[in-house]
Parts: sequence; C-alpha cells; structure tokens
Amino acid sequence: MKQGAVVLLSGGMDSTVVAYHVRELVGSEPIEFISFNYGQRHKKELEYARVTARALKGEHVLVDLSGINSLVQGSALTSSDIPVPEGHYAAPTMKLTVVPNRNMIMLSIAAGLAVSRERGMVVCAVHAGDHAVYPDCRPEFIAQLNEAIRIGNEGFGEPELVAPFVYQTKADIARRGAELGVPWGDTWSCYKGGLIHCGKCGTCVERREAFQLAGITDPTEYEGSLVT
Repeated sequence: MKQGAVVLLSGGMDSTVVAYHVRELVGSEPIEFISFNYGQRHKKELEYARVTARALKGEHVLVDLSGINSLVQGSALTSSDIPVPEGHYAAPTMKLTVVPNRNMIMLSIAAGLAVSRERGMVVCAVHAGDHAVYPDCRPEFIAQLNEAIRIGNEGFGEPELVAPFVYQTKADIARRGAELGVPWGDTWSCYKGGLIHCGKCGTCVERREAFQLAGITDPTEYEGSLVT
C-alpha cells in the first residue's frame, strides 16, 4: 500500500511551505524531502532544506547534480560570469535565471525515488507567479509530466505528481505558511547567496512583495531597498 510522499525541498519559501503543507496532509506517514545541488550559486539554501526536513521528521535526500553545469549553460543561477538580475520577477531579465529543463530533471529523479519507496505522491511547489518566466512551472507541464510518470512506471507503482500551489500566487503561499506556522527564518530565497538576503534580486523582490500583499510581517533581513 502506497503511503507518504516525496517532496521537492529547495530550502526556499515556496518549497518549505509545501513541505509543511504535505506534513499536515499525510500526518505520520513517511516523507522523503529531496534536494538538489545543481551547481547553484545560492547553494546555501540546501542548509535550510536540511533544517526543515529535520523539523518535519523526514529523511533528507541530497542529490548531486553539480555536473550539469558543463552541459546546461547560460543561467545566472549556475554561472558566475552572468550577473544575477535585479528587479521585478516578471521582467525579461529574469529569463537569465532559467536553468533549462531543471524541473523535468529533478521531478524525474523524485518520481524514481517515490516508486522505489512506494510513496503515493511527488510534490513540488511551483506557483502561478512562476508561469511567465519558467515554462516548466506551468499547469500543462505538470499535467503532462504526471501522465508520463504514470505511463513510465505502469505496474511498478504510479505516484501522482501534485503541485498544490500551481494556480496560487506567492502571496497565497505566504498566507498558507502563516496558517501552518512556518518559521520563515528557516527559509532562504536570495539568488546571490550572500550572508543575508540582498533584497534586490528577482526572488528577493518576489519574497518581499508576497509578504506585503499577504499582510504578513516580513521578518527577513535584507541588504538593500526594494527595487520596483
């Protein structure tokens, strides 16, 4: 009998909220929290993922994909030669933060783990705010990949790919996190990966806006003022 879930957990705000969401959903059933080192310049987020996995009493599986840097190029997230863009998340410059096929790669590995552990779900935290920039965060991608996972594992256990926030905004996620009592200090968003959040890169701007729109106090320490 399939139980529990495999949850993609980057250590960021969205995936941490989805981790708490899933823990509430499955109760005491087992969860594997899977994180990836894909050569991201902000790999300190993985430390936050480890903290959350421990807090939620799940196994933390860390997968080393850092070797894809030599194959998948052109992203500010993985190349020190490309400056991390600042400003609003929906701006054209945010396309510089795309890592081609990242979600396909990560979700495929997570699905394999779910099949081997007989988990009922693979859960990710993509949301509506991602749709304009990241093609692998759109509802049609999630639906098609869910079908591919089903077909590709037929007869061996077919975990459902679940994206509970795919039609919700980042502010909605902030509200859900507040309901769940998520400790925001255990999350990391900044793409620059400095000592504290820069406050200017796209994901910092998005984080700040989410708290503001949700009417929730933002406890995050930022280096700079909000860029609009």
